[in-house]
Amino acid sequence: MKTLFFKSLPSTQLYLKDILKKERPDLPLAIVADNQTAGIGSRDNSWVSKEGNLFLSFAIELKELPSDLKLESASIYFSYLLKETLEAEGSQVFLKWPNDLYLQDKKIAGMITNIVGNVLVCGVGVNFQNVTDEFSALDIDIRREELLKYYFANIEKKILWKQVFSKYKLNFQTNQKIFTHIHGEKTDLSQALLEDDGSLTINGERIYSLR
Repeated sequence: MKTLFFKSLPSTQLYLKDILKKERPDLPLAIVADNQTAGIGSRDNSWVSKEGNLFLSFAIELKELPSDLKLESASIYFSYLLKETLEAEGSQVFLKWPNDLYLQDKKIAGMITNIVGNVLVCGVGVNFQNVTDEFSALDIDIRREELLKYYFANIEKKILWKQVFSKYKLNFQTNQKIFTHIHGEKTDLSQALLEDDGSLTINGERIYSLR
């Protein structure tokens, strides 16, 4: 994957979206910044920035995604590939539905996905070092460039959704003691049922990630 590196950007995601709207770049394409001044997180929150962490956005044409991947499952898919990449290097991270990586009870990474025309844009933030008391840092010693290399290699394998999901489903019990945000409200996942497309059924309501 072609990767462009910057010292500082307001947002790697906004920068990449701007390129996609103004140009026709060769894809897949990734944007990485040493520092982000206006990062975007889940539910329109900001992604707290600190130099030394990973600020990444990448774009892939929809036709190049795994053949069985539905767009509403993209956050889970690419988040799980990141989890596996880190896990292979010794990390103890787990994926909290649908797009956050946690160590115990603290978030260390997050992802959001958007569609721009016929392109999927994924924004990723990973804490290599602590930002605030709310968040934690990666539990392994790995260089940013190494992580990108291994992660992109996993993406390029185009592993089928059903293969990724079968492993995530086995690990979903790690979500049972935590919560997620549903309709803007904290929701306990202890009674959630994980469906085959990555959605949840909670109290009879079907919930899709759409992040």
